[in-house]
Amino acid sequence: MKEVRSKMKNVLKTALFRHLVLIIIGIALIYPVIFMIFASFKDTNEIFTSTKLFPAVWHLENYVHGWKSGATGVVTYTNFFLNTFKMVLPVVAFTVISCTLAAYGFARFDFPFKKMLFPVLVSTLMLPNTVIIIPRFMLFKNLGWLDSYNPFLVPAMFAVYPFFIFMIIQFLRGVPTSLDESAKIDGCSSLQILVHILAPLLKPALFSAGLFQFLWTWNDFYNQFIFINSPKKFTLSLGLRLSIDASTEAVKWNEVMAMSLCSIIPLFLLFFCAQKYFVEGIATSGLKG
Repeated sequence: MKEVRSKMKNVLKTALFRHLVLIIIGIALIYPVIFMIFASFKDTNEIFTSTKLFPAVWHLENYVHGWKSGATGVVTYTNFFLNTFKMVLPVVAFTVISCTLAAYGFARFDFPFKKMLFPVLVSTLMLPNTVIIIPRFMLFKNLGWLDSYNPFLVPAMFAVYPFFIFMIIQFLRGVPTSLDESAKIDGCSSLQILVHILAPLLKPALFSAGLFQFLWTWNDFYNQFIFINSPKKFTLSLGLRLSIDASTEAVKWNEVMAMSLCSIIPLFLLFFCAQKYFVEGIATSGLKG
């Protein structure tokens, strides 16, 4: 009995130590967000002069003034939010559909040069964005797509994101091909098999791909800064930068913090709503049955 109790104590001590370490790491990771939340209710001087986390006086007007501070009041954050959703939602939809079709082709069909094209597809994952940004800029300029959302929407229609294709392929490899064969016997076409048989099983992988693409496109500043020039077409990431540049005096960081918090709220809501599918998709997309 003493040995069992000592083992239980050791297990309990180990579990407590692990939880304590995880709690400390979690607090360190989430502290910038906590600081931003409380800083959005302070005035600018207090943000830089006070070490206290909670504001001395709660300034709720930071959100009102910050919302109107886009471009000297001409363009507000209402426009930035609408523009962001106008660009991000179609990009996510086109990406999921096109990458699913491409992954379905690689995973379930034999075609010429398949063994050569798949390594080429995977190798493009190693290409940094800075290498292809100049050719992309020249191409979109010649097509007359600058200062529009076409540089984001049109490529998403043609499965230009190899990471998502590879992830869905790995998930499809865990789905038995006997399901496809049974559906073919029942008279289903290849497209019907994908839509009615495989797509419901691919739900975790598709949710993961959609969530990743939503996060990346929502937070993307580099590409949007290059391809979008008109303030009326700015997204949230560009609008936050515009709020800093448009300031005639010192930057009102309290308002910037308030708008930064508003800009990440949809991301938090999306992640927590789709967390189940996201974790399941990441956990199973690397398995091969």
